[in-house]
Amino acid sequence: MGQQNEVSRSIKINKKYLNLPVQMSEERQQMSFSLGDDPVRKFVIRLSDGEPDYWVFSDVSEYMGQTLKLSFPTAVKGFDQIYQSDKWAGQDSVYQEVYRPQFHFTSQRGWNNDPNGLVYYDGTYHLFYQHNPYEILWENMHWGHATSTDLIHWTEVGEALYPDGLGTMFSGTAAIDVNNTTGFQTGEEPPMILAYTAHLNSTDEGVTQTQCIAYSNDKGQTFTKYSGNPVINSKETWDSQNTRDPKIFWHEPTEKWVMVLFEKDGHSFYNSDNLKDWTFQSHLRGFWECPELFELPIDGNQYNTQWVIYGASGTYMLGEFDGREFTPISGKHQYVQGRFFAAQTFNNIPETDGRRIQFGWGRDIVHPGMPFGQLMLFPTELSLRSTQNGVRLFNEPIQEIEQLYKTSQNWTQLTQAEANEKIQQIKSDLLRIKMKVEILDDTNFEVLFKGQTIARYDMNHNTINDHFYQTAQAESGVLELDILLDRTSVEVFVDKGAFTLVDVLQNPGSKEGLKINSPRGLIKIHHLGVHELKSIWNK
Repeated sequence: MGQQNEVSRSIKINKKYLNLPVQMSEERQQMSFSLGDDPVRKFVIRLSDGEPDYWVFSDVSEYMGQTLKLSFPTAVKGFDQIYQSDKWAGQDSVYQEVYRPQFHFTSQRGWNNDPNGLVYYDGTYHLFYQHNPYEILWENMHWGHATSTDLIHWTEVGEALYPDGLGTMFSGTAAIDVNNTTGFQTGEEPPMILAYTAHLNSTDEGVTQTQCIAYSNDKGQTFTKYSGNPVINSKETWDSQNTRDPKIFWHEPTEKWVMVLFEKDGHSFYNSDNLKDWTFQSHLRGFWECPELFELPIDGNQYNTQWVIYGASGTYMLGEFDGREFTPISGKHQYVQGRFFAAQTFNNIPETDGRRIQFGWGRDIVHPGMPFGQLMLFPTELSLRSTQNGVRLFNEPIQEIEQLYKTSQNWTQLTQAEANEKIQQIKSDLLRIKMKVEILDDTNFEVLFKGQTIARYDMNHNTINDHFYQTAQAESGVLELDILLDRTSVEVFVDKGAFTLVDVLQNPGSKEGLKINSPRGLIKIHHLGVHELKSIWNK
């Protein structure tokens, strides 16, 4: 730790980035960027006082030609090592790191958690997300931003929302104000609207979480925060510090904007004509954080639909929604288990596509020694299908994954020994594995990768990886698996998406690759397909 005296320096900005060294053994302290006497950015950072563990960067291009004053409370060596450049430190080797996921989105630097503001606009998919640009652990909540034209290959744009006087930037959603109900539109194209929570932690008043909006008239390149923020402050109404994560969408039958907001012990429903003035309508208890609400056809029948509501955990209810109140029909149900949290679906998907596409956060999937933390799970398509237990939510990888197939091998009607002989030739660690397995005279089987059990079915206990799973025909002993393997994660989709499991892929416990195992080998593999995947980061 350096000496306890505040230091400052002035830098005339003539390059895009400031590069800052981080050392995780140092304590967090507040860095301030100012123009004259006016602070323009504040954040905490573990600025190094020795050899940096990694470097992070701050895009300062908006201050080009101006002089930024940098202030830090302690004289550490890293303060003098901050430098400006048109490249950020490590840019030449990004996406090539040993534990960098190769077909899951991760931020170039820093921490990410909840996906925010998933929206499609004029040929581009926008992924906003909770982001700490200055460390691999949670803090300094910004909204990071990435874009894609195919949901597979992503370009990181930079920070869309920075903390301000109302607080740090917590989760929310995005929508396109097609009818210009806000009056924000200045050109021919409708504005993109972000609805987000500002989180303020005050020593006098405790935590206050308020709902705010921002808008863009350049298709999401830059955003302006609404001068009338916050648009909702319901802390006193609910006597709760938990009022956050607005989900907004246009409800055509009532011609109103709907906001679903986590408040205290569940999800509240609000209406608005203009996204600025909101009226409370109803409340549904029993959910925590990150609300999501959407309508889906049952078995693809557009004339037979139900609404789905869930929270961050993925437990969901099916029901009816009239624009003001959700009426449950069935639930709660669980379609996913494991390291999955805070999923959100895209707004504004074209009717010609019609899919409900979801991103989830791969919670606590870590990348040892890397300058980034966490990942986004692979995008999936949600659907409602009839089962013997009633209508249920299904979740499968989007079809665009086939763009990543590098090699594909398919076999049918194999014994366990035959299957293992076939797959021992597979050397890649980026894989999609699809199989249909029948237990002939046993009660369980498992799939292993480098010594780790990635999928285990126990017909006696009706469990997948120790999570209860009610199969359609439990007595048949037949199970279908669709497995995605990346450098640090494994996602298992069971029986065409009836159940999903997410877990960490551990450091290899052996050099052995793929292996299928049952106690006595009395299983039949009706189909086995192994697809080696390409990196999404290849130029």
